[in-house]
Amino acid sequence: MSTDFQQARAALGERLRELRESAPGDRLTGTILAQRLGWPQSKISKLENGKQTATADELRAWAEATGQPEADGELLARLRGLESHVRSWRRQLASGHKAVQDAHNAAQAQAAVLHAWESSWIVGVLQTPDYARAILSRFTELHGSVRDIEEAVRSRMKRQECLYSAGRKYHILLWEPVLSALICPPSVLAAQLDRLSGVIGLDTVELGIVPIGASLKIPPGGGFWIYDDQQVVVENWHAEIWLDDTDNVATHFKVWRTLRESAVFGTDAQNLISRARRALDVT
Repeated sequence: MSTDFQQARAALGERLRELRESAPGDRLTGTILAQRLGWPQSKISKLENGKQTATADELRAWAEATGQPEADGELLARLRGLESHVRSWRRQLASGHKAVQDAHNAAQAQAAVLHAWESSWIVGVLQTPDYARAILSRFTELHGSVRDIEEAVRSRMKRQECLYSAGRKYHILLWEPVLSALICPPSVLAAQLDRLSGVIGLDTVELGIVPIGASLKIPPGGGFWIYDDQQVVVENWHAEIWLDDTDNVATHFKVWRTLRESAVFGTDAQNLISRARRALDVT
């Protein structure tokens, strides 16, 4: 998580403590507040010390329990500020995956030059429907989220319209193990690799593959997107992190350029894809 996020969460925690200590009537201790809310006392401590992020419902309950319901709007505004940087999957997926896909569609549609590094799976903008369905199904199971998989797949496929828009450029790097990762049935991966081969040659796409045997100047690390050199989106198992400060964008761009030095393109990339396709032994 970014330092900005940690500082903002700590500031929210301090504000929650202020509301508790300034509650009308007798002094409201953490133990008494926990009893009013029906929460463990440890949760009160974690929230006030910036160790846990409250949900919108929890902030509303806090304002009510401390006798200051008018603070609700302020607390929710602070939470929205937090979530503009760190968007937890728990919150984002509360209403399903389609909304997340729509948000990425909007962000990518607004960018003219996009850079991506992915070491775990083939990026969404190049996925086939079946491959996307397999990925989204896995994450639905992981997070126990709403199963709006078909709506999410349609949204992700709509993103691919940007591949054919003049004036837009995608610079995409994939780590070679992605080509062999069986996170879907072999037949689905085979069709996905055929699709990947098909985008080589598009004037809007530069696709590079970092061979598994290549000499690396930096560990592969997790995947990320850079939009117009102004915003970075990083995914982890807990959340998406959206960063727009100059230092973070510059660091990720430096990582991307360093990884690109180990990548192959054109015919060499096509050969790696074809080798992975043949290894599947699927007609």
